[in-house]
Amino acid sequence: MSIANDLSNSVIFPKGEKLPPEFSKNFVGQAWLQMLVPGGNEFNCPIGNVTFEPGCRNNWHKHAGGQILLVTGGRGWYQEEGKPAQELHPGDVVKIPANVKHWHGAAQDSWFVHLSVETNVQAGPPEWLEVVSDEDYNKLK
Repeated sequence: MSIANDLSNSVIFPKGEKLPPEFSKNFVGQAWLQMLVPGGNEFNCPIGNVTFEPGCRNNWHKHAGGQILLVTGGRGWYQEEGKPAQELHPGDVVKIPANVKHWHGAAQDSWFVHLSVETNVQAGPPEWLEVVSDEDYNKLK
């Protein structure tokens, strides 16, 4: 097994639990979530460790208050509507402005882990949209 497919030597935060149905319906493939800073506390800045199996990605979506992704493991993709997908690696930081339609997830041949930092959560919850098509996703190598 290649390093790209095995995160056992590079996990920083706990993998967490499989996404519950209310979240997993917005993903293609399996993902796990470990909340590091839960929402609804005095910090008003939820931070979750999200782990994607190879080939897993979330649907197109928008965050009313924006989002920051801090990549900690594997290889993945990020794409904003109307722009080419960007390959992501550990150490990459993605700053997503409020209400920008986007998706992110693992490469086809690699696990992918990032910290998801929700910003300005008082602006409202994420808006989940359509699935990233297999046709579009499979073009990414």
